Amino acid sequence: MAKVAQPVTDDSIKVRQLSHYQFTWVAGGPGTPGTFTLQLVLDEGAWEEVLTVNADDADVLQDLLSETPTVHYDVSRRALMFGVTSVGS
Repeated sequence: MAKVAQPVTDDSIKVRQLSHYQFTWVAGGPGTPGTFTLQLVLDEGAWEEVLTVNADDADVLQDLLSETPTVHYDVSRRALMFGVTSVGS
């Protein structure tokens, strides 16, 4: 059995499950585009992350998030992972 460094802290957990998400749009200055952000609530609020995304990414992410029942987030790589598939499926 592998040894796990003790104590296990919030910072030592690298992959978390997405519980809730919220898109936000903030207006830019006059003549400049606005900014989309995506707030991720992970592990029922144990961790939160805010990502800045462009409009195209926001559209694709909205589709993926609404259609995928299980989503994980790798905190250190800042990567969303969609779905869980058994090996050999």
